[in-house]
Amino acid sequence: MQRLAPALRQDNVPLDLISLIKTILAATKEISFRVSQADLGGLMGSTLDENIQGEVQKKLDVVANELFKDILLESGFVKAISSEEEDTSVAGNAVGKYIVSFDPLDGSSNIDINSLIGTIFSIHEAPEHMDADNPDMFKQSGNRQVCAGYVLYGPSTMLVMTTGSGTHFYVLDRTHGGYLLVQRSVRVPEDTQEFAINMSNQRFWQAPMQNYINDLLAGDTGPRGKNFNMRWIAAMVGDIHRVLCRGGIFTYPKDSRKAEQPYKLRLMYEANPMSFLIEQAGGLAMTSQGRIMDIEPDSIHQRVEVIMGSKNEVEACLGYYK
Repeated sequence: MQRLAPALRQDNVPLDLISLIKTILAATKEISFRVSQADLGGLMGSTLDENIQGEVQKKLDVVANELFKDILLESGFVKAISSEEEDTSVAGNAVGKYIVSFDPLDGSSNIDINSLIGTIFSIHEAPEHMDADNPDMFKQSGNRQVCAGYVLYGPSTMLVMTTGSGTHFYVLDRTHGGYLLVQRSVRVPEDTQEFAINMSNQRFWQAPMQNYINDLLAGDTGPRGKNFNMRWIAAMVGDIHRVLCRGGIFTYPKDSRKAEQPYKLRLMYEANPMSFLIEQAGGLAMTSQGRIMDIEPDSIHQRVEVIMGSKNEVEACLGYYK
């Protein structure tokens, strides 16, 4: 099996970007160990604090964020970092070539039940004309990502990553401590009979999404003429990983619970990196109004509607909005 660095060189990834990716992965190895030892190390449960998103932080959220932040800022490769757990961006090396956005521990609600969680990251080139402490440098569309990926802390620790030359799977080999390439150029099947959505919010969705899901639930007796299965892990890393492995559609639609906050998922920390991975694997990543990676962000914690996965099924879903 091929090791990480040779695989990246095969895709003509610049050496400085390879060095940054290796730095990110050093953090994920440590997080993987902390996750596996959380119950023994007193890291289960929540803190008394809320993050900028208004969410109560888990103890592991805090640990993972500090690990990621410290390793990246000490590396010298990054001009600034932006985390889902931080109020604003954090300055790094004034002449750093890259900026990194990350969700240090996606799926935090799964921590205490020993279920799937993961780390999501996105890399852009840093604008040279902006100061390192200016958060506006992160207001770049997903189209300008040079790398995106996630690390899934499951039965094996798995890296899923793209640098724009396909989406590839790597597994952490604990015998020598490195990530090994196990599957190159993953492809998402264009058709599917699986969907992932939080059904408890159904009454808050817009009519097009309600109608779409109702037709899926009707199965072979309804207008779609085939049966569908629902899968829901409650961690985007887990649900998107399933889509990449065997197809499906994942959606977190607009809803009416909070007029001032109609969307759940963060554009920079979740939607953009996952969109890059899905599109590089032949899938679609959309909102009901257009392509996710075309969105020009207006804030670093912007939220967005998400409909992504198997190409034909995403198009079928979008047809309900027309």
